[in-house]
Amino acid sequence: MQKQTTILEQCRDKLRDIIAAHNLNEVELQVTAKALTPEEAIGTPERRDFPIIEGKEHMIEALALGARGQAFTDSPSEFIGRIADVLDLPLDSNRNRALFVATLNAILQHLNLAEGTIHCKDDDPEKCALEIAAYARKSGARSVGLIGLNPAIAEALIGEFGTESVQILDLNRQNIGKRKFNVEILDGRTKTENVIRSSNMILVTGTTLVNGTFDDLWNYAKDDGKTLVIYGVTSAGVCELMNLTRICPCARN
Repeated sequence: MQKQTTILEQCRDKLRDIIAAHNLNEVELQVTAKALTPEEAIGTPERRDFPIIEGKEHMIEALALGARGQAFTDSPSEFIGRIADVLDLPLDSNRNRALFVATLNAILQHLNLAEGTIHCKDDDPEKCALEIAAYARKSGARSVGLIGLNPAIAEALIGEFGTESVQILDLNRQNIGKRKFNVEILDGRTKTENVIRSSNMILVTGTTLVNGTFDDLWNYAKDDGKTLVIYGVTSAGVCELMNLTRICPCARN
């Protein structure tokens, strides 16, 4: 049985076509990627329970053609090379997927093909959370499955929909089984299908593109006829290329 092409592999093929269409193949394009400090990534928000501040998550930033693109990952690394080198990376590790996604975001930002590739800062993450909760309500959602614990978004969704109408999935074993805003955090390894089946809207962190879990989530949601919305800067380029619904109201360029 032929292996199915992943969404990132499809995006890589599309990016190669875009580079060729803009006559960039013969240009020596340099990509520089580095890990950001929490302050560089999201400033100094008043609330301190974001995973990046607690050291459970990191953000890398790629600089290509003078534009910046970012991606969350648990495997940050530094990289200096050509765009061709990034395109040749096997997309089989969190490290390589993060480098590719950040570079994709930077290139599409340079070409004005994607917006909001830079994370919001300071108090904007909480404003973003409230706007996401309001968006879910206006979209007709009655219950929401939040895949990937973002404390601000979780709190806003629970405030909007109530504890009985919000389910939270996460892969971090330190979070699983604990309660956040009176809602138990479920294991994303074993409870994903149940949450998707029982939720009206699925709100997915873009980090799933980097940790390799997005394709299964996408397929589960499609098979169950559920609305899937991706949040965060990580997903900027992928959502543009694949025509996926993204919400990131306070992201920057």
